[in-house]
Amino acid sequence: MTHRVEASQRRTDTRQWVMERRERTRHLIELGGLVQKAGLVELADDDRAVLLGAFLAVAAKLEGEDREQALTLWRRRGRRAFEADSQT
Repeated sequence: MTHRVEASQRRTDTRQWVMERRERTRHLIELGGLVQKAGLVELADDDRAVLLGAFLAVAAKLEGEDREQALTLWRRRGRRAFEADSQT
């Protein structure tokens, strides 16, 4: 019973640092969901070094001269994927 009370208190804790930690955790979970939705986990055989390398390549692209073109292209593809997913 004590565990239930403690769990309930943790869920309703409104201290600023707790709320910020919850928001950060939610954000990270959502980003992980995007990695999964894109099929990257399966395509990379769940190899985190491969995934990190791919993310570093994307980051390098975004630091380059083609940043705006890449963002426009990826945003368009992402929106289409979200729309296709919502229709199914």
